[in-house]
Amino acid sequence: MAAFVDRVTIHVAAGNGGHGVASVHREKFKPLGGPDGGNGGDGGDVVLEVDPSVHTLLDFHHRPHQKAANGRPGAGSNRHGARGEDRVLRVPEGTVVTAGGRVIADLMGSGTRVVLAHGGKGGLGNAALANSRRKAPGFALLGEPGEELDAVFELKSIADVGLVGFPSAGKSSLVAAMSAARPKIADYPFTTLVPNLGVIRSGDTVYTMADVPGLIPGASTGKGLGVQFLRHVERCAVLVHVVDMATMEPGRDPETDIEALEHELAEYGGDELDLVGRLRIAVLNKIDVPDGRELVDLVRETLEARGLAVYPVSAATGEGLSAFGYALAAAVEEHRASLPAPEPVRITLTPRAVDDSGFTVVRDPDHAEGYVVHGVKPERWVRQTDFTNDEAVGFLADRLNRLGVEEELAKAGAREGDAVTIGGVTFDWSPTLPAGTLTVEEAAGLGGRGTDNRLEDNNRVGAAERLAAKQARRIPFEATDEGWTDEDLEGIDPLADDEADDELTDDVLVDGDR
Repeated sequence: MAAFVDRVTIHVAAGNGGHGVASVHREKFKPLGGPDGGNGGDGGDVVLEVDPSVHTLLDFHHRPHQKAANGRPGAGSNRHGARGEDRVLRVPEGTVVTAGGRVIADLMGSGTRVVLAHGGKGGLGNAALANSRRKAPGFALLGEPGEELDAVFELKSIADVGLVGFPSAGKSSLVAAMSAARPKIADYPFTTLVPNLGVIRSGDTVYTMADVPGLIPGASTGKGLGVQFLRHVERCAVLVHVVDMATMEPGRDPETDIEALEHELAEYGGDELDLVGRLRIAVLNKIDVPDGRELVDLVRETLEARGLAVYPVSAATGEGLSAFGYALAAAVEEHRASLPAPEPVRITLTPRAVDDSGFTVVRDPDHAEGYVVHGVKPERWVRQTDFTNDEAVGFLADRLNRLGVEEELAKAGAREGDAVTIGGVTFDWSPTLPAGTLTVEEAAGLGGRGTDNRLEDNNRVGAAERLAAKQARRIPFEATDEGWTDEDLEGIDPLADDEADDELTDDVLVDGDR
């Protein structure tokens, strides 16, 4: 029998976006082919989907790390990268997902889907970045990393009727007698270690019944099976107290059992869940054993005084099960009729405020003279920037300037040289022009591909510099118009070359003799 797992902690990671590519079209007789770098593909999402055929979280217990596929990078000739494949996690109905103590999703209904972690956006290639001012960008944007988080999956069974009671009260036997379910049944306490579900038809009403592993005093604080399975009664419409009429334990009687059970349900659910209010029916099981039937008349009045409907039954012989089933069907129908009609799904559109710039500037708590810029756009732009490429850094500066980041930094009191942190990357702020204006370099076009004249430390080696260095390595001394000077000949042995030539000649002669 497969193990039942109703609570797991897993690490999910969405796919990273593919990088864009910087490429220039090269073809014979087409010297000005232009940029043709493709965009990177988006990373795959981690998606949760309710599957009616899944009844446990066992798969995630054995595989706690779930990751979606990364997006493919772009390529030349305007070839875009493929999108990463989504990772679909199939979970049972009633799964509650939390992260950081906050409920992310409560999955109800077959086929319900929710994105748990979004994949990173793919970076743009230089073909998409070209414009009238920057006709052939020498850079591309990087792909964004996908979201990662640790999530807790907690299964709360979906059942109309929940059977609760002390161990060995006959809860599993009732489920087996009234449905096609075949739970494990034995004559020792805590035989049931997992909730068992059964589908029951009484007249025209079809409902589900679940038996919860036996509860004992102190279960709400973790004693016995404790709160491990009390969560499975939270969604039940009707709770039924199964009373063992054949118990021989000293100090136990039906009334004491009900008092202890109501106490544990009240401690666990409180006023919010009101589990005690759902405890409306008491079934007196095992009336077929000796002295069991005589006890029914003794406890019936006490239980009815508590507001409980009492039904004597025998799971072994089937006595009283029909009336008990119809009573449960009536209670379930009453609950279903009290539910509000489902409302159609509404799509709410929330426009951005007029004065919302999309970012905020605050003081850096870790740096006395620093500032931190928060915002979706600035942080995304920083993640997509290749800081090894000067032109890409200049492009980032232009975007931030047009967004108004520099203007807000100036209003906040930032001075030249202050540390500004955006998306975990710290810059030394150097103000340029008011927001929205173009620099001289922007208007006239930047220098070579991959460079930006505004950056003082430009470490990119151009083609002319590489050619000059290559020629310098090949010609150690270059004659001038005036000829060799004494300074050029200092430290040079004039006989060194002659001796080398003699050695070479001797070697050639020896080889020739051979």
